[in-house]
Amino acid sequence: MPEPMSVGRAVAAPARRESLRSSIERRSFRVVLGVLAALSIVLLMAPTVIVIVASFTSAFSLKFPPPGYSTRWYLALWNDSPEIIAAFVLSLKVAAIATGLSVVLAVSAAMALARRRESWARLIESVFLSPLMLPTLALGLALLMLFNLAGTGLSFWTLVIGHVAITAPYIVRTTTASLVQLDGSLLESARSLGASAMHAFVTVTLPLILPGIAAGAFIAFMYSFDNVAVSLFLSDARSEVLPIRMWHIIESNLDVRAAAVSGVLISATLGLMLLMERLVGVSRHIR
Repeated sequence: MPEPMSVGRAVAAPARRESLRSSIERRSFRVVLGVLAALSIVLLMAPTVIVIVASFTSAFSLKFPPPGYSTRWYLALWNDSPEIIAAFVLSLKVAAIATGLSVVLAVSAAMALARRRESWARLIESVFLSPLMLPTLALGLALLMLFNLAGTGLSFWTLVIGHVAITAPYIVRTTTASLVQLDGSLLESARSLGASAMHAFVTVTLPLILPGIAAGAFIAFMYSFDNVAVSLFLSDARSEVLPIRMWHIIESNLDVRAAAVSGVLISATLGLMLLMERLVGVSRHIR
């Protein structure tokens, strides 16, 4: 008969090999995942870094790497670019109005649909969210054809309506998520204490879902401000928003001011993201 020690060693050897194989698989998986993550970060960050570095060039056209470094184009952006500043102001105006209208429409829609389980409610919710699934070029062309069929022509307000169509779904999404997580007993308690539906909404529901609304409004504002496709189709000759203006100056002569504008927008966006994350926790409402 084999000795007990020999039997134990025979059993332990395959176990050690299996443990070693599992350890190698785990480590190799982590290495591959880490390499892919690093490549993804480089691919995402490299264009931003290149644009910011190029915005400090001393040359008269966009070059990378720059032959020298200077802040001349940021100064030119502030002192000698009234058309870019006018486009920036118009983009702010369009984004602010579109976001405000989207908040009213989206919150109303979310309040009506969030807690319903009927098939018609899910169908209407899908209609509200459909602009998120459509290519913005196709949506912009469809809206342009709609306004032409209606005979309204293009104006500042057609541009605003187009931006409402693409921004409202984000607010619907984040507001619905906040409403689903809301404890229904709080509303029942408020109603049982004699509060009207409007008073219960203002004092109970709105404060609790306000972070979700703010997160959606922030995303909607930034998306509206930076949108090109819908603005390209729906803006008239007098309504040249900043992204389209940047497109034109890059297309004509590779103007370095476009890189300077990009640097300002990137810095402002990062600052607003950090502020909104600290105030309302944007990342918690967009998962």
